[in-house]
Amino acid sequence: MSYSKYETLKTELLDNNILVVGLNRPTKLNAVNKAMLSELEDLWARLRRDKGVRLVILKGEGEKGFCGGMDVKEGLDPELMNLPNFTEWQIRLAELQLAMRLIPQPIIALIHGAAAGAGLSFAIASDIRIISPDARFSAFYINIGLGGADMGSSYFLPRHIGTGRAYEFLLTGRFMSSEEAMQLGLCSRCVPREKLMETALEIAADIVHKDPMQLQLTKEAINVNLDCAGLASALALENRNQIMLVMHNIDKGKQEIFGQK
Repeated sequence: MSYSKYETLKTELLDNNILVVGLNRPTKLNAVNKAMLSELEDLWARLRRDKGVRLVILKGEGEKGFCGGMDVKEGLDPELMNLPNFTEWQIRLAELQLAMRLIPQPIIALIHGAAAGAGLSFAIASDIRIISPDARFSAFYINIGLGGADMGSSYFLPRHIGTGRAYEFLLTGRFMSSEEAMQLGLCSRCVPREKLMETALEIAADIVHKDPMQLQLTKEAINVNLDCAGLASALALENRNQIMLVMHNIDKGKQEIFGQK
């Protein structure tokens, strides 16, 4: 499956079936415009069906930062300034985060500079976050007359850092520093900017050699159990997954799993 036709996304498929995706509007701090919205919708839909790609690395192109949010000029497009059109626009933006969770591939986000608004949402909808010391995060929505709960921010942020601190960031729109992001457990690693990709590939190397079904079911279990009713529901899903994987390994002739559990 080809990912080379995009204009606002820069893609590279590495030899080990890792797809590197760069948000590619560097002069605009990789702000999301209509074209990027459409291309991200296409990208995530393709990846959901692509069994060849094992892992996605998401980053922002250029020196300025990961993603500064929405392109304000396009957001004020007169064509959007009516209820039906703006409703469609809002729903499409929000569903990008759902699409990121539904793809079977783990997503590692590399964040340098600002991840604000939509940039924050892309980061917190990813599975693993690696940052540079200049990274900073903001649910900037509330600073421009919108609610601080947008594009999944009120769902993901409390689950990542707890409700107490999430309230603060969503209600104030202030920036979270890289130090805070690490202290709060939002991010896995903080490394010099020039080491971001190297670090991502080191983590990816521990992931991509595993069976794709193992990865898909693990990501699915995490997604579902973020919302499950309790321990019994979590255990039921984990049990289903483990039974499926044991049978899958038997089918592949890998019976050594029984001696290692």
